[in-house]
Parts: sequence; structure tokens; C-alpha cells
Amino acid sequence: MSRGRHRRSHTLLTSRSLSRLSLALTVGTAGVAVPLVAAGSAQAAPAPAAAPSVVQQAAPAAAPQAKAGTYTVVAGDTLHGIATAEDVEGGWEALYETNEETIGEDPDLIVPGQELSLAAQAVERGSADRADRTAERAAVTTQVYPDNLDGWIREAMSIMKAHGIPGSYDSIHRNILRESSGNPSAINNWDINAQNGTPSIGLLQVIKPTFDAYHVAGTPHDQYDPVANIVAACNYAADRYGSIDNVFGPY
Repeated sequence: MSRGRHRRSHTLLTSRSLSRLSLALTVGTAGVAVPLVAAGSAQAAPAPAAAPSVVQQAAPAAAPQAKAGTYTVVAGDTLHGIATAEDVEGGWEALYETNEETIGEDPDLIVPGQELSLAAQAVERGSADRADRTAERAAVTTQVYPDNLDGWIREAMSIMKAHGIPGSYDSIHRNILRESSGNPSAINNWDINAQNGTPSIGLLQVIKPTFDAYHVAGTPHDQYDPVANIVAACNYAADRYGSIDNVFGPY
């Protein structure tokens, strides 16, 4: 063995030779590349792409539900419609009385968003209150008045109040004294009305056509009846003058 000369050792495949070999293999295998990896430099196969994550969406919040036994007013509602749809015992009147504090003084004015109670106990309480008021009205209706001018005027005023006919005690009393001096049987047989065959009759001297036109149901259909005469005359005065309070002479 000569000194100074080295034996040519088998060289490792260089990157250039690897590239040429890889190309040759590729051509020889119908285009299927089989890359060679040098020993000691092997690399792990790339991890498969992660599947796209699924975004979990929260379920939509449920619409607020009305409490049991209640109804929330929406546009276009009426108490009658609600009472009919919800089968409220006692109808819209009972529904209103149960919720009067919420609705206010006008039962025809309900506002979207108001929560009305449909609870049976509330309806029963409203019915009881209504019965109490009915009893009170009955007590007023059946009140006994004295059979004199004071009693006739006060009884007439209670009927007028129930029918929305205006008139004060003093004004009625003043006109009665002028027209008949308080005599329910008074009759005028000398003026133009009498000449036309329709004499003025009673406390407020009402002619029959006027009495018939302004007679108030619930009073006797009799011009000589003191209460019926007062109520019909005041009803006429309200229609023509606004109130018997505005009458200070022949009317």
C-alpha cells in the first residue's frame, strides 16, 4: 500500500445525485414520483389537514310567554274581543272590573303591552263588586220619597241623573212656582196652546206633544203625574236650552 495515496471510498449520494435518481425513477414509473430520502434525514409524513371545526350556534331565545291566567294586549284588541276569545265569565264588563286599575276610567281605551288578569278569582271578585253596585242602585230606585213638592223634585232628580238629564233642585223649584205654584193638577185653558187644543198641564205646564216627545221611560205616561211631568219638562229644557237651569221665563 503506497503512502500518501488514499483509496477512493464509496461516496454517499449527494443531493445532486439524489435529484437525478429521483428524476430517473419518476420517468421509469409512469409519472409516479417516489422521492428518496437520505438515511438519517427521514421526515415524518405531513399530518392530514384538520377537518373544519363546526361552529355551535346557540338556539334562538324563546319569545316571552304571558304568565298563566293573563293576557297581553296587542294592537287592535278590544275588551269584548279578549273576553270572547278567552271565554271570560261575565264578559268584557267583568274583565274590565278585574283590570280597572290597569286600564283606567275608559274601558274602550286599552293600550298594547298592558297585561290583563284573566284569573277566575279576580273575575269572581269583579262580579261581586258589580252585584254590590247593582244592589245600591236598586236601593236608590226603591227609595220612598214624600208625596209633596220636595219629594217630587228629589225623585225626579234621581231619575234625571240615571238618564243624564241636567237640572238643579233650585232651578226646578223656581220654575215650578212660576208655572203652576206647585199644583200638579194645574191647567192653562186660555193661552194659544189651549186655543190650539193642547193646553199646558202639570207642575211645569207641559203640552201633550212635548210631553209625548220627551217622556222618559220608567215614569208614568201621564201629564198630571208630578214626577213624570218634571222629568219630561227637564228633558225638553235640556234639549232646547241646555238645562232647566237656563230657564227663567216661559219656555
